Amino acid sequence: MAKKIKTDSKKDPAGGKPSALIDTRVIYCGDNLDQLKKFPDGCVDLIYIDPPFNSNRNYEVFWGETKEKRSFEDRHASTQAYIEFMRPRCVELHRVLKKTGSFYYHCDWHASHYVKIMLDQIFSENQFQTEIIWRRTNAKGLAFRSFPNDHDTIFYYTKNNDYTFNRQYLPHDKKYIKEFYKYVEPKTGRQYQLADLTNPNKDRPNLTYEFLGVKRVWRWTKKRMQDAYKKGLIVQSKPGAVPRLKRYLDEQKGMPIDSIWADIPPIQSQSEERLGYPTQKPLALLDRIIKASSNENDIVLDAFCGCGTALVAAENLGRQWIGIDMSPTACRVMAKRLRDVCKMKEDEKLWRIGRGFIVRDLPWTEKQLREIPPFEFENWAVIALGGIPNKAQVGDMGIDGRIYPVSATPKKKAGELDFMDVWYPIQVKQKDKTGSPDIRDFEGVMTTHERAKGFFVSFGYTEDALKEIDNLFRTTGKVIIPLTVREILEEQIARKLV
Repeated sequence: MAKKIKTDSKKDPAGGKPSALIDTRVIYCGDNLDQLKKFPDGCVDLIYIDPPFNSNRNYEVFWGETKEKRSFEDRHASTQAYIEFMRPRCVELHRVLKKTGSFYYHCDWHASHYVKIMLDQIFSENQFQTEIIWRRTNAKGLAFRSFPNDHDTIFYYTKNNDYTFNRQYLPHDKKYIKEFYKYVEPKTGRQYQLADLTNPNKDRPNLTYEFLGVKRVWRWTKKRMQDAYKKGLIVQSKPGAVPRLKRYLDEQKGMPIDSIWADIPPIQSQSEERLGYPTQKPLALLDRIIKASSNENDIVLDAFCGCGTALVAAENLGRQWIGIDMSPTACRVMAKRLRDVCKMKEDEKLWRIGRGFIVRDLPWTEKQLREIPPFEFENWAVIALGGIPNKAQVGDMGIDGRIYPVSATPKKKAGELDFMDVWYPIQVKQKDKTGSPDIRDFEGVMTTHERAKGFFVSFGYTEDALKEIDNLFRTTGKVIIPLTVREILEEQIARKLV
């Protein structure tokens, strides 16, 4: 039988660390298999993963439409390749999970049945707890000869039979309340229902007695019944009627949440938390999992953490957390999210005293940045400048991102980034030497969008390119700020971002 347990994570008053085994509040950039092998056995309380079906060692997240979709779909030649990719990672995840820990694997219909077999082999069939069905979208009129696939599956396993589980509830719906809690106390206004007090087991001599003139086999002892009657909790509608128990609505926790989750909507185009990340999951989904299977200060690990929803949920709920992702862009996006949403500081000194977080193993060298795909490099550069990358990589008309300064003012229409009146375009080129033709093209973009200022990022610039920038300012007053990758890496860009 599952039971609640207390976390054994303790904060070190000297160093601010919640665990003597492993660092927390850390985002690792890199292959999770390599990173997990560095973790000690049994160091994590809760693991949630949402690995993309199409993935491999070089998996990266790219915002956009055509390029994004092509990269995302062509990663695995078969389900077998996916399972071969995931198996060693799940073995490591099982190893680092505490004996009292829980594991959630989020997937869709593509490979769920094969994933279940793999997890049974690693965790054992006896440790499989539940198959959660999350309705992630509404039916679409697309599948004419089949049923639309509108749900995801979340497999829930535990390390052994002594694990943390905190029952979660949903509020009763209005129809249920109207039907079952139809009585109201005149003095207090409290709603209640009348519940049965008789015992279904008729062979209970010690509970067989007469109460209020009615002999039955009762659920409670006679003394307990009398005490409840004195408190006004037992009602007899008329002499000879079977007494019943008042059960107040305001004392009920609600409807226990079962394995069908249809109450959490997916991320929509108008969702406030939407980042444009292709597989972003709603915060409410992670809130539920973390509340159910961890306690305050427990350690939560997401080894495919993408845009960091699990990390934000863990931080908001007072848990410790660790994130791993292959994508430098994803790591920077989740770091920005932690700063903006959770108001955390990304600072090594603060992290050491338990008050901030850090990102480790980002590709901070020019050599590494030259080797990542062009659209990943574009996102890295835009985010490094504090800008917003384009969600579309096709048809961006020479704009790879936008910077919205503090002085930007909203238009009447709110809800999207386009509501900002003031923004500066960013153009990124993964070139050793950007030339004057590239600068002239960017000048055209600025003219089209009526921008007086723009930012250009490259590894270097020709003399002609710099002369073109200077000439543009002298003749039109428009400003193009050329930034090099080295300046960004060495954080020498503040003086140019004014």
